[in-house]
Amino acid sequence: MRTRWYTPWIYVIPALFVLMFFLVYPSINTLIISFFGPRSEKFIGFANYIYCFTNQVMLTAFRNNLLWIALFVPITVFLGLIMAVMLDRVRYEPIIKSIIFMPIAISFVGAGVIWKFVYSYRPIGSEQIGILNAFLSFLGAQPIPWLIERPWLNNICLIIVGIWIWTGFCLVILSASYKGIPRELLEAARVDGANELRIFWKIILPLMKPTVAVVATTMFINVLKVFDIVYVMTNGSFSTEVIANRMYKEMFIFQNYGRASAIAILLLLFIIPMIIINVQRFREQEAIR
Repeated sequence: MRTRWYTPWIYVIPALFVLMFFLVYPSINTLIISFFGPRSEKFIGFANYIYCFTNQVMLTAFRNNLLWIALFVPITVFLGLIMAVMLDRVRYEPIIKSIIFMPIAISFVGAGVIWKFVYSYRPIGSEQIGILNAFLSFLGAQPIPWLIERPWLNNICLIIVGIWIWTGFCLVILSASYKGIPRELLEAARVDGANELRIFWKIILPLMKPTVAVVATTMFINVLKVFDIVYVMTNGSFSTEVIANRMYKEMFIFQNYGRASAIAILLLLFIIPMIIINVQRFREQEAIR
């Protein structure tokens, strides 16, 4: 029985409908709202976008997201890659991987609450309940206001929480890729006299490059929309504001739907290039196969 030309569309149309209704339509509607005022009643043109690039709080949010990208993305990918290679030789590899992966199984809000207690600070002379400051007090040092000290220390402390959560994810994905490398290839390199560092740079890393790129792209997108950690631990105070948290405030606290929509569109525009890069890389891999 011959398949008619419209048969594939019978299966594709429901998926396209869902895609249009839940992704395309909300995106277009958000774009339209971004050109209106706080209550979406008065057309104000590009005023909301001008606000995003001139307001000091928004500029701080952009700076902090860039700091997240500069530290969070390379560190999580690097740690995941190094541990994937090193743990492959450990006897209790599955158990150790499970422990490292465990933070991502915790809700990000829960992780934020945990680390807020770790960084907890009380005035000098008071009993310190935070693990870090309690340890410093035990050593006779002054407690440090980890989440208050601006502009770098508190942001770095938040980034550490993100690294703690996502390193396990990078480890699991990169470990699966590493195990796909033929062992005969690695053994042949060792027989030829190559040391482990040379094997890593000349064989392992090139073969894992596609997976590393995908993981790095995923971490990049996660950074752009980071919200939970900042919201729970500082709510953007003390110069720790990020783009997604500011969007939430404009929408639900200040009820300025135009500004919130403009910020959402900017986030979408920042993410689109990474999506295009991933699609191109996928097509190149398919062409090679």
